[in-house]
Amino acid sequence: MPRGHRENHLVARIGWLRAAVLGANDGIVSTASLIVGVAAAAASGSDVLIAGVAALVAGAMSMAAGEYVSVSSQADTEAADLARERGELATQPGLEREELARIYMDRGLETGLAHQVADQLMAKDALGAHARDELGISEVTAARPVQAALTSAATFSVGAALPLLAVVAAPQALIIPAVSATSLVCLAVLGAVGARAGGANVWKAMARVTFWGILALVVTAGIGRLFGTVV
Repeated sequence: MPRGHRENHLVARIGWLRAAVLGANDGIVSTASLIVGVAAAAASGSDVLIAGVAALVAGAMSMAAGEYVSVSSQADTEAADLARERGELATQPGLEREELARIYMDRGLETGLAHQVADQLMAKDALGAHARDELGISEVTAARPVQAALTSAATFSVGAALPLLAVVAAPQALIIPAVSATSLVCLAVLGAVGARAGGANVWKAMARVTFWGILALVVTAGIGRLFGTVV
């Protein structure tokens, strides 16, 4: 490999990409579905808009809180594992050395080489070596609650704003088809962008998010129509 060559691996994007795609997708689907359901119940245009704005605000706060709590739980678990590993390294370094060497032997290294690698890595950063190779915790995959919360809230708001713009732009009689079409196009674009950023199959991602968007819109429109008829 040439000196100074750096590789940009897509796995480094996992933390923020997952939260961003989840937030934007949820913002589009939940807000559009709510708008379509309320509109199908024969609500006025102002009522539909108010419901959509409320969905945006409440959804963004919910996404931020949910992501922060869930990712914080992951971070707490990682911290507990690291604390336990730190204690074991302090009290029984020999056993920890053998444990690390065994991991490398299971991956295909010869016994002598596995012990040599374990010795050298533990001499440089014992906790880091065990965190990475024993616990599967690294700088790339470590939980970041604040990043996840802010990313989800921001992308949810952007996603939810798209069907709201369709409500503002479309006449009341065309709110349902306008919001549905706008949301499905945005979902397809989101699927493509997320797939490109993550190095995945673009068409498969687009089909996946569009299918679930259609399903959500159909179900909520049906429920809204049912309740509108009953009332």
